[in-house]
Amino acid sequence: MIFLNHGSFGATPRRVLRAQQDWRLALERQPIHFMIDILPAALRTAASELAAFLGATGQDVAFVDNATTGVNSVLRSLRLQPGDEVLTTSHVYPAVGKTISYVCRRTGAVPVHVAVPFPCAGPQEVVDRVVRAMTPRTRLLVIDHITSATALVLPVHELTREARQRGILVLVDGAHAPGMLPLDLPTFATDWYTGNCHKWLCGCKGSAFLWGNPESEAAQSDIHPPVISHFLDENWPAEFDFIGTRDYSPWLSVPEALRFLQDLGGERVMEHNRILARKGALVLQSTLGIAPAAPESMLGSIITLPWPGTETPSDEMAQDLRRALWENHRIELMVLCFDGRLWFRISAHAYNEIDDYERLAEVLQTHLPSRPGVG
Repeated sequence: MIFLNHGSFGATPRRVLRAQQDWRLALERQPIHFMIDILPAALRTAASELAAFLGATGQDVAFVDNATTGVNSVLRSLRLQPGDEVLTTSHVYPAVGKTISYVCRRTGAVPVHVAVPFPCAGPQEVVDRVVRAMTPRTRLLVIDHITSATALVLPVHELTREARQRGILVLVDGAHAPGMLPLDLPTFATDWYTGNCHKWLCGCKGSAFLWGNPESEAAQSDIHPPVISHFLDENWPAEFDFIGTRDYSPWLSVPEALRFLQDLGGERVMEHNRILARKGALVLQSTLGIAPAAPESMLGSIITLPWPGTETPSDEMAQDLRRALWENHRIELMVLCFDGRLWFRISAHAYNEIDDYERLAEVLQTHLPSRPGVG
């Protein structure tokens, strides 16, 4: 098997799964003692360890199930007014885009999607287009740190600086960033930053965080999880920590995922993954005669490239091609339709080798003429 889509759902190591199971068993041995006496402190310990990895403090980090939940927590808590504008880009993650639309429909606010071309010329093109779209009515900027479909590392520092100068709140969707890029959240100066632990941190499914900037008046004030439960209005992390009877083991096992990443090499393995992804992209570009879609400065451990075939672009066709690669060649690859074209997204993690990309290039070069799939 060649697995080149780590970005969608990650991959959880056995030792992290064992840690998760240990927490589950601890709950089942004595659920009253666990929920009342053990869980509150254990969650705060886990949050503090995660916060240290993020350059933050534990009291500013709340656990959520995934980055989309973090986005919902902020968007559905803000008291938007009719005519307020929520600004994002054409590369926004679909679930986040739908959340923006939903909240705007209910409040009378206006969603504004800035068209950012893909291929992208560079970070300044993104900054220029987003800044031009900012108006006195812009209340919130929702920006990806690393876009999902197009795999662009966006200039978060510059965009946040421009927004804050205009009094615009900033929410960063960092779904792919933790474990892919070194993070020091306070340096971003955003109001909120949400990210997943199940992707590049290799944590368990259902583990993510929402960081509220303690220097921002709005960040931890009147922001609530989507599920309102016993600790409404208690304080920022407590309200998120306990949202009723549920499996808290994905959050509690985050420290083991952090230790696993550190044992792999920490920031060294992050750099290794980024370098391998670029080398793999070069192999594919050279073999298939395709061009890069972004400069190196905007690339991480996932890279999106133009599909080299002539298939009519559609979401259905993209899924047919993905299935064919898996069923016929045991290659797992993200194939997608974006802005009227077909693309494919590769990933790199510690288990990948350059041979994986050479094999993909060989398969695509040899079998592309066949339709409807790669057979």
